[in-house]
Amino acid sequence: MSQSENLKEIVKQKYGEIANQKVESNVSSCCGATSCGNDGYTIMSDKYDGIEGYQSEADLGLGCGLPTQYAKINLGDTVVDLGSGAGNDVFVARTAVGANGLVIGIDFTENMISKAKENAARLSFSNVNFRLGDIEDMPITSNFANVVISNCVLNLVPNKHKVFSEIYRVLKPGGHFSISDIVLEGELPEKWQEVAEMYAGCVSGAIQRSEYLSIIHEAGFENVTLQKEKAITIPDEILANYFNQQEINAFKNSNAKIVSLTIYAEKLSKDDRNCCAPESGCC
Repeated sequence: MSQSENLKEIVKQKYGEIANQKVESNVSSCCGATSCGNDGYTIMSDKYDGIEGYQSEADLGLGCGLPTQYAKINLGDTVVDLGSGAGNDVFVARTAVGANGLVIGIDFTENMISKAKENAARLSFSNVNFRLGDIEDMPITSNFANVVISNCVLNLVPNKHKVFSEIYRVLKPGGHFSISDIVLEGELPEKWQEVAEMYAGCVSGAIQRSEYLSIIHEAGFENVTLQKEKAITIPDEILANYFNQQEINAFKNSNAKIVSLTIYAEKLSKDDRNCCAPESGCC
């Protein structure tokens, strides 16, 4: 098994477990991926208080932003949510698209898809759809969506170039995305890369801010805009589960920062690249 495949299996296993956890357990951890804290830390997630369409039962506390708030979704739009989990952002987006719109959630964890479908059935939502699939190879036809959203997911994906290429492919010409994600400024200690739970916890899978933005530009997007930024601080109580005090101090004294960004970008209104099916590799 390649390193990329191994990392995917780690994430799939961790998030499969999270699907069956209580929200309180998820928000007390590093992006919800571990049981590494018991004091109710909401380390990365933002509150959805007052946001229309929010369903607390579908919020597992796994996000690091509010991309739906910034996504410029219109009535009748088709929206795709990458790493849709239990359906939280899908249900918010469905309110914005209205009865004639459609919101599709994609997740590669079967337990999450099952939970999302259960939530949608319980709420009698008819303009949402959940699909099991890998966002590096989306089960979506080309030029399909008006808007793509994602909340603290792309950092978990080993091949970020492929994901942004896929986003470009599935968006209609003139479409756009709003994505919240974790990036780094400065280098994390090497040991962080070796701790699997820190990877599944949205930290060591993150890349440098400059590299992240470069990948977006390389995929062909324009009008790349930073919509929101916030620094992430992981409490000592959580770090102590993985690192000794000397390692914690070294991290704090380094120039490394963990940052949540919400980024907007647009696909060209005229796309001359002739991207087609995922297997073509043209993007």
